[in-house]
Amino acid sequence: MAARDRYSRKLECAMCGNSGYAEVSEDDMPTRKNPDFTVDSLPRGFLTERPSKYPDKHMIRCRCGHVFKFQQKTVYAEGGEPRR
Repeated sequence: MAARDRYSRKLECAMCGNSGYAEVSEDDMPTRKNPDFTVDSLPRGFLTERPSKYPDKHMIRCRCGHVFKFQQKTVYAEGGEPRR
């Protein structure tokens, strides 16, 4: 089984201000054709609207109904920056 990079990413709704940290993982093999991005857990009030194997295409829905890209900000939990 391939190794996976795991990290936390802050989600914040621009409409209502709901926020929290999502736990995600992706394949750490740069030679793969896609990163096999997976959301392992979402904070309360968020759910996946449209999944994708790419973090910049994965869509999240907030409890207020606002939909946004998972990869919208560059704010990470302390020590949760992805390894590159």
